[in-house]
Amino acid sequence: MEYKDYYKTLGVEKNASAADIKKAYRKLAMKYHPDQNPGNKSAEDKFKDLNEAYQVLSDTKKRARYDQLGDSYFNYQQTGGSPGGFNWGEWSTSGRQGRAQQVNVDDLGGMFGGFSDFFRTIFGEYGGTYTQTSRTTGRVSPQALQQPVTISLMEAFNGTTRMIQIGTKRLEVKIPAGAKTGTRIRVPGGASSTGMAADIHLVIDVASDPRFERKDHDLYTDISIDLYSAILGGQVIVTTPAGNVTLTIPAGTQPGQTFRLTGRGMPHLKDKAKSGDLYARVKVQIPKNLTDSERDIFNKLAHRE
Repeated sequence: MEYKDYYKTLGVEKNASAADIKKAYRKLAMKYHPDQNPGNKSAEDKFKDLNEAYQVLSDTKKRARYDQLGDSYFNYQQTGGSPGGFNWGEWSTSGRQGRAQQVNVDDLGGMFGGFSDFFRTIFGEYGGTYTQTSRTTGRVSPQALQQPVTISLMEAFNGTTRMIQIGTKRLEVKIPAGAKTGTRIRVPGGASSTGMAADIHLVIDVASDPRFERKDHDLYTDISIDLYSAILGGQVIVTTPAGNVTLTIPAGTQPGQTFRLTGRGMPHLKDKAKSGDLYARVKVQIPKNLTDSERDIFNKLAHRE
């Protein structure tokens, strides 16, 4: 079995912070997501690898165990260990004690592509998603399976869908408008183990957008105006998620001044009739290259002549 370097997959250093790992995953997941690359097998395989790496490195316990395994594996190599001779059984989930019965998710068919043999050996079918056995009743109840899903801000604004495959079935899961990072979408009874249904929770991660900064339901964006519009007033086009709008700039507008566009922010997840606001922050462009006549005018305004 081949060792998988999850840090290399995400393009981060071994000492990368949780924020760096999340940022790297967001960027690459958006680039290689199957919805963005229909019919591209290479991109699909890359997305599977990214998802697997993130499943491990975003979880403190899994990452610690993976790092221990990595140290052991590389020490084995440095001492002249032969390829293929590493004792993977020592690290196999099936050999660990103190775990409850593992959920059998074979019929899940590899939701979002499934996991590699390496992952399943070290972490189980779904990375430590186990059933819980009640000490009083002896009944076994499966925990929900969790799957991170990255969407764009525009998808969060408009709502979107994602396709998941369970066995031979493909399900279209709706992600409602207003979703934000941490929103959970429940797919009831998505996986089963010997007849027991287990829910799937899609955990939403909204990627950053270069045009907007999101604060709960409100959005913030920067607009640039020239010096003359700031002094005399004018109009400027403001980009919003729902389209461009024209904003009237009053005379005497100051750099950094903020204008509120009511109802132009993100929709409320639980109340579609409500939306946040969009705040447009003014940046004034100062001319660098003045003509002689323009310079004379500014000198006169400054009372230098």
